[in-house]
Amino acid sequence: MVKKRFTPEVLSVSERLRSFGEVVLGYDYETSVREASRCLRCPLWFAPCSKACPLKVKVPAFLEYIVKGDLEAAARKVYEDNLFPSITGRVCPQEWFCEGNCVVSKIGESVSVGLLERYVGDYARENGLDEKILAEMVSKNSGVKGRVAVVGSGPAGLSVAGWLRLRGYEVVVYEALHRPGGVLAYGIPEFRLPRSVLDHELKKIENLGVEIRLNHVVGKTVLLSELTSEYDAVFIGSGAGTPKLLDVPGVDLNNIYTANEFLTRVNLMRAHLFPEWDTPINVGKTTVIIGGGNTAMDAARVALRLGSKPVVVYRRDREDMLKTARRDEVLHAEEEGVEFKYYLQPVEFIGDENGFVKAVKFEVMEPLNELDQRGKKKIVGTGRYVEIPADAVVIAIGLEPNRVLMEESGLRFNEDGTIAVDDHLMTSLPGVFAGGDAIRGESTVVEAMADGKRAAEEIDLYVRRKKELA
Repeated sequence: MVKKRFTPEVLSVSERLRSFGEVVLGYDYETSVREASRCLRCPLWFAPCSKACPLKVKVPAFLEYIVKGDLEAAARKVYEDNLFPSITGRVCPQEWFCEGNCVVSKIGESVSVGLLERYVGDYARENGLDEKILAEMVSKNSGVKGRVAVVGSGPAGLSVAGWLRLRGYEVVVYEALHRPGGVLAYGIPEFRLPRSVLDHELKKIENLGVEIRLNHVVGKTVLLSELTSEYDAVFIGSGAGTPKLLDVPGVDLNNIYTANEFLTRVNLMRAHLFPEWDTPINVGKTTVIIGGGNTAMDAARVALRLGSKPVVVYRRDREDMLKTARRDEVLHAEEEGVEFKYYLQPVEFIGDENGFVKAVKFEVMEPLNELDQRGKKKIVGTGRYVEIPADAVVIAIGLEPNRVLMEESGLRFNEDGTIAVDDHLMTSLPGVFAGGDAIRGESTVVEAMADGKRAAEEIDLYVRRKKELA
């Protein structure tokens, strides 16, 4: 057995910095067969990779079809559990799920499940097989079982909409922005998730019969109470779009962005194409990014492509950073020339005479010999300080759930602002379900999609029981 995984083709660093083109180009057919052949074919009742997958994709089964050269069968097997393999294959942190639990990792490097799922998803997408499979799946349910409203068109909303449609429901998605996709559209740069891929996946769901209504802010332009009276059930997948802020002096200086705003300006409003597009973005020579998760990596790599020198500053060390950021994203950032500084905590933003940020003051931190509840090193301030020059700052320390719905009575919320749900993903309002970051806080795309998949089952049970009792 080959102990090392096969390396996908990637753009050279010089090519990456000239554009927002996709960096990881994936496997070709021959490489996908060789990589899939590394799988030990654990039986499905045992397979740790499948058990660790939030969507419960039958990994050994679809890899076996790749080895046999039957890519249609591989795609059909994936689509039994995952409607968006071209997305999850690109953005899911597989090292935390399937690949992190791969049996092969006991004797070598784990099988590259994510790249293989992406290969199968792209094959289906490029050959029209995905829509054929979905059309066959939806045709098994004749008639309309009920009507469901979905709040938000991010990963949780798209997932629940797709699975409900396959079960025979009429689904209407209410999206607050002018473009669907949620965090997939505004939060993930094109060099990780090309717009052409996302656009295809969105069109695929619409072609199933899902209606997406844009510029509809539930809680403002349309009330939740209106949806509950019009539909048999409602699903809230409004995500975690409220940025966490730093409570330090100078945070209101010009050219200090939240990562949410910074990435939205580029990913959704095309600020990198200004003045061809209307939205500008100012970065200058040096951009300091505060944070160490995937969003911080995205912001740093975007700043680099905008012509700025990015400096990522994290309050712990690289080892702890890899518990919140994908290893590949960190490695790509390092390859591209992003500078990293560790054990620094921001205490003040320093401005010039015109109100623009010119530097960030940090306290030097040091680790203690104990871990916090998340398994990261506890840290303490040393009383020593350093300043780092900055023409722009991006604060990437996390997100909280959107709070617009809090203004409407009835929904119960947890202390952290997430929507409280029971074991069936139902909120305090009968017939109103929720999932994704709205109930988890900031999490992963694949976990949000898994919530959507499970919510579709729960909603189906709820609606059928309600109609039986009517």
